[in-house]
Amino acid sequence: MIEACFSCLGDDFWSQTVDGLTLGSVYALIALGYTLVYGVLRLINFAHSEVFMIGIFGSLFSLHAMGIDAGAPAKGGLALAGTLLLMMAAGMVASGITAVVMERIAYRPLRRRNAPRLAALITAIGLSLFLQELFALRYGRNLLPFPRVLERTQLSSLGGADIRNDKVLVFLAALVLMIGLERFVAKSRLGRGIRATAQDSETAALMGVNIDRVIMLTFLLGGLLAGAAGGLYGIFFENARYNIGFLPGIKAFTAAVLGGIGNIRGALVGGLSLGLLENWGAAVLGGEWKDVFAFAVLVLVLLFRPTGILGESLGKARA
Repeated sequence: MIEACFSCLGDDFWSQTVDGLTLGSVYALIALGYTLVYGVLRLINFAHSEVFMIGIFGSLFSLHAMGIDAGAPAKGGLALAGTLLLMMAAGMVASGITAVVMERIAYRPLRRRNAPRLAALITAIGLSLFLQELFALRYGRNLLPFPRVLERTQLSSLGGADIRNDKVLVFLAALVLMIGLERFVAKSRLGRGIRATAQDSETAALMGVNIDRVIMLTFLLGGLLAGAAGGLYGIFFENARYNIGFLPGIKAFTAAVLGGIGNIRGALVGGLSLGLLENWGAAVLGGEWKDVFAFAVLVLVLLFRPTGILGESLGKARA
């Protein structure tokens, strides 16, 4: 029997809100990969959750390469900034390469044969399972510790909620990356190619747009952002696992649908909204119901507003 505790949310509202925005920022970054690929190809790339997982491992290995293991003391100043940047860059490169290779060897051959969308969807699921088992075979099925490189300190307090430096870092980094992507798609020549392809790929090809290049760039951008999300996830949750991308991936997909899949700003709105709903729901019903919220929200959105909150496609996005 579910026992709701609305007073629990009132007592812990600001703490849950801060945590929800932090978690939602990670969801939003992952959701951008789903949104970009769907906007251009009308493909739901379920293997994107493993692109995110590889970003976490890329960040983890980079820390080990820098001699930072579990329990190592936190650094400060320029050394800390350099460590964080290198860690994020390693995760982004690992995920970006994975996404590009995935498009090149798995999806492009299907596209050139005009294979039905169902074939691409099944391929995505197969890729997801393959990558999970590959990492399980190599690194085992247990949780791996993610070194703490950022010493957690309280910067401020909001309604009794601790505003910690790691939460601020996750939120601001995600926000900067999302604004950068939105500006890139809106203002750059390559971004205009992405929007043109999303709107009408055949006309875009006749106008001289290299469709293969645009699609590869789309996968690359989604992979880079998923890798960044992996690094931020590692900083916040401090663990890694072969199937760690499954739940965040499903929730990020839900966030993309919630905001309006194919819509860059919708990914931000959907991610933050889902993060808040999850944490508020967990405060009311209990932590064990936290993961249920993503699926409940997905069903409700598909029932009452299938186009999402913003509902604008990538191809119609204004510069």
